[in-house]
Amino acid sequence: MIRTSFGFAVVRGRSMEPTLVDGDVLLVQYGVRPRVGQLVVVRLPHRPVGVKRVTRREPDGWWVERDNAAEGVDSWLVGAIPDGDVLATVRCRVWPPWRRAAR
Repeated sequence: MIRTSFGFAVVRGRSMEPTLVDGDVLLVQYGVRPRVGQLVVVRLPHRPVGVKRVTRREPDGWWVERDNAAEGVDSWLVGAIPDGDVLATVRCRVWPPWRRAAR
């Protein structure tokens, strides 16, 4: 049995707009393999962690992209993200409650 744990992540920056905006608080789950289309928390090379969307599986890792092409960094700039650098999957937005749920 694989153990998973939950935590929170705060969105910083504009790379995932309009889906997520700066300041959104997300419930994330550690220890779960991502699926295509899911939002994930990833460690990006030479940058802080970020939230990105998984678009496909590559031989050397996960291809992740930003929703806002004008902002941020994704696999188009740094390549596929190795399994060990996919830190968590996003389960839902918990704050603010009045915006639609994260995809």
